Amino acid sequence: MRILGLVFAGTSTPHRSRMAAFLGDTLGLPRLQVEGVEADLFELPDGSTFAVASPGGMGDTPRSVGFLVDDLDAAAADLREAGVDVGPIGENERERYLHFRAPDRQLYELTERKSGPA
Repeated sequence: MRILGLVFAGTSTPHRSRMAAFLGDTLGLPRLQVEGVEADLFELPDGSTFAVASPGGMGDTPRSVGFLVDDLDAAAADLREAGVDVGPIGENERERYLHFRAPDRQLYELTERKSGPA
């Protein structure tokens, strides 16, 4: 598995609209419209994204961090071989991803950009 960097962070909150307004209006982050994503997405200058979802919108976690990989299928196989609990591969128009539980029992994400690494 080859980790290329951090590419995603997200939060779920009952204050989604206020948080989205803060990120866009106060921090000046541009909004992204990505088909297949049920969250407010914002793009950072390095190409990573920050998502704001409603409670439960990111699954069983209030926060998520995503690592960029060059080959999601190979990374998933590596995790499974290591005995890691790996969820199914999902996708939207921009990327393929999966969630997994690390030894700290927190949920993390591996992401592969459809257009290739950033």
